[in-house]
Formats: sequence, C-alpha cells, structure tokens
Amino acid sequence: MKKINFSYVVIPLIVVLVAVFGGLITSGGMSWYDSINLPSWTPSGQIIGTVWTIIFTLSTIAALLVWNSKWRKKDESRFNKIIIWFLINAGLNLGWSFIFFGRHLIFIAIEEAILLCLSVVRIIWLEWPVDRRVAYLLLPYAIWTAFASYLTYSVWLLNR
Repeated sequence: MKKINFSYVVIPLIVVLVAVFGGLITSGGMSWYDSINLPSWTPSGQIIGTVWTIIFTLSTIAALLVWNSKWRKKDESRFNKIIIWFLINAGLNLGWSFIFFGRHLIFIAIEEAILLCLSVVRIIWLEWPVDRRVAYLLLPYAIWTAFASYLTYSVWLLNR
C-alpha cells in the first residue's frame, strides 16, 4: 500500500483557511469599504477575488514544492526559514484584512501591506538559490502586494 503524503492535504488546507478567514473578515467590512473614497483605478471586487484565487493557488504549489523538495535535508536551516516565512506571511495576510476591513485603520494597513509584500520578497530571496520555480510562482504575489500597498496608501490619502 502506498504511503499518503499528508502535505498534499495540510498545506492546501492551511491556504484555504487563510483565504476563508480573510474573506470573512473582508466581507464583514464591505459596508464600510463601500462608503469610503477609493481611487478611480481601484480594481473591481471580481478582479481582486480572481487575483487572490490565482495567488493562493500559486502559493499552495510553491509551498508544496518547498515542503517536498529534495534539497530540504541538505539545507535544513534554509528550509526552516522558508517555512517560518510562509507562516509569517499567512499571519500578515490575515492581519491586513483585520486591520483594514475589520478595524478600518487605513494608515496601519499601509504598513501591514508593506510588511506582507516584504515577507513574499523574503521567501523569494531565500528560495531563489535552491528552486527558482518557487520564486517565479511567488512573483505575482509580490507584485500584487506591492500594488495593494500603493492602493492602500492611495485610499488613506483620499480618506484622511
């Protein structure tokens, strides 16, 4: 009988939980969000949802590649750092939703968005020497969070 690799259940489950809880926090703040001033170039909710679905899918694949990597045992220190940064990233992702949509603290959400973006860049930087596929899979996430940081800053400017 073939042994089951539980990473193919646990990692997607963690990503889905982050997405679901983030979505619940976001949906709870939508009436507030609809009442504030937004830049004219703010993407629609449908576009934002599609982008996040793609990012969460790519992140799941990236995390699975890291977890099941052949280099894992050779460079355990790097592997542990990457896994820790993935977990930090998940917390920052939820934190941004809570700060922005849950607490309506737009300026603090700018700082949180920047930290979220930097956490993705850190994972890419750590992963680059050992598996560039993972780095490339996370590149859209880094670009989107940089964009989201600027969007959050623009929302703050319009509502301060």
